Amino acid sequence: MLTSFFGKSKPLNGIGVAIFMLLFYVFANFREWFLDFNLLIFFEKLFVLLAFLLSVYVLNFIAKKNELTRRSAYKILLFAVFTTSFFALLSNTQVIFANLCVLFAFRRILSLRSKKIMQKKVFDATFWICIASIFYFWSILFLIVVYAGILFYLPKFKNWLIPLVAFLAVYLLNLSFHLVVYDNIYGFIQWYEPVNFDFSSYQELSLLIPLSLILAVLIWTFGNFFRLIQKASISLRPSLNLVLFSLIASIAIAVFSPTKDGSELIFFFVPLSIIASTWFERKKDKIFKEILLAILILMPLAVPFLR
Repeated sequence: MLTSFFGKSKPLNGIGVAIFMLLFYVFANFREWFLDFNLLIFFEKLFVLLAFLLSVYVLNFIAKKNELTRRSAYKILLFAVFTTSFFALLSNTQVIFANLCVLFAFRRILSLRSKKIMQKKVFDATFWICIASIFYFWSILFLIVVYAGILFYLPKFKNWLIPLVAFLAVYLLNLSFHLVVYDNIYGFIQWYEPVNFDFSSYQELSLLIPLSLILAVLIWTFGNFFRLIQKASISLRPSLNLVLFSLIASIAIAVFSPTKDGSELIFFFVPLSIIASTWFERKKDKIFKEILLAILILMPLAVPFLR
């Protein structure tokens, strides 16, 4: 039943996923919205919720527009399930905004496939990633994906300098903003977030169990995605490879992130949702898919009992 419902992309699927995300977001931020009510905080959280919901629709648009998946709702469902399994993520304004900016950048990188206004797209993608890094510093590592896109589509040396120009533009805009508003200079110290290699927090059941299940999904579905890349057309193959580069960048972000509470994994869930979606779309064992999908949907429901 689940595979029949989410195996096709319909407005009803999107509405269902949005309601699912809304309920978990409200539950995770219940204290700020209701118990310790503050009008400014309420509107701030509401704005973050809109960004959170928008991110899943941007992901859906990216996958459809660039033919990364078939026309199913698996990708948005998986992204919703993965993100709502970590309550620290749902209350972290910075990572939600940063992830949305990274999605905007990823859209521009993948659109290089059309071979139109390519230099502008590289600039735009870098611009969005630099904006994301203001919210969450280590999202700057998604520049790996930008340079991979340059390597695939426009490898001339002059094009490798475009991200530097975009980086400088964002820095100067941010510097000007701080000079005007705060009357101080915004430097690398204010921008940089220290590395943290302490993964002991992952031993908590509320993080360990959902993370273990999510990694199992990656391991189980990765082989299918790798075979898909090998069989893909020459025009589609670079786009699928960019998904892999996005996966590598997101893993690096999780490793270097100063906080290890699950919120740093949001970037990882974008490429994983695409990779896992291709497996669900092509796997013929319907009973196994039903069971796995049911387990994944129940996962965020079980997390509060593990806290």
